[in-house]
Amino acid sequence: MRKDPILPVDDEARLLAKQLMRTARSGALATNDGESGFPFASLVAVGSDLDGSPIILTSQLSTHTRLLEADERCSLLLSDIGKGDPLAHPRLTLLADATRLEPGSREAQGVRRRYLTQHPKAALYVDFPDFAFWRLNVTSASLNGGFGRSYRMTKADILTDMTGFDGFSDMEAEAVEHMNTDHREAVALYATKLCGAPAGAWKLIGIDPEGVQLGLGDKILRLVFPHRLTSPADLRPVLVHLAREARGHEALG
Repeated sequence: MRKDPILPVDDEARLLAKQLMRTARSGALATNDGESGFPFASLVAVGSDLDGSPIILTSQLSTHTRLLEADERCSLLLSDIGKGDPLAHPRLTLLADATRLEPGSREAQGVRRRYLTQHPKAALYVDFPDFAFWRLNVTSASLNGGFGRSYRMTKADILTDMTGFDGFSDMEAEAVEHMNTDHREAVALYATKLCGAPAGAWKLIGIDPEGVQLGLGDKILRLVFPHRLTSPADLRPVLVHLAREARGHEALG
């Protein structure tokens, strides 16, 4: 009897999928060309919303924009490219329905702020009249964690539940600015002592109920909280706890 190559989804697989979604800066977007009947693949810069949903910024001049306007169904491939065989590294294929965010709307403004922390160079063109944000509303996913590690996943497996966190976007913006202005040392220690990254001018670029994103140049790191926040009030204590833990690592050498 042939062995099923698909493994049961576990917490380790969920953690890996979420890490890919929160740290990937680009991905391969596949859209549907109704005229030719062929799929159309293109490279897009990728950001993430608070719940982890991928966010893309596209121009009306792009072929994939025209195709998304005609058919919102799409697929996005995210990969952790490293040295050696590219097929030995994790990758995540998402199936999604794309929703265009009306420029200037409150929703688009919130996404704009987060996207620019992850892609600061996009500030050069983000407000051009032919550009708009799209949220990719994930319906399902396929994770390949490397040879022999394949999983079929639901959106509940890979998205962060934001129940009870209404208005968290404003709180996140204030906390990110505060940490980068008044606690730069702690942010740097998060990266070097808790994530094992090289020293540098690391910045906090995103916060959600399950962790934070740290950025330096073209690199994004994911630091997962010891426990998921139960309410926005838990944020400050967990950031303080992580700073103390990082300083403890520093003292140990």
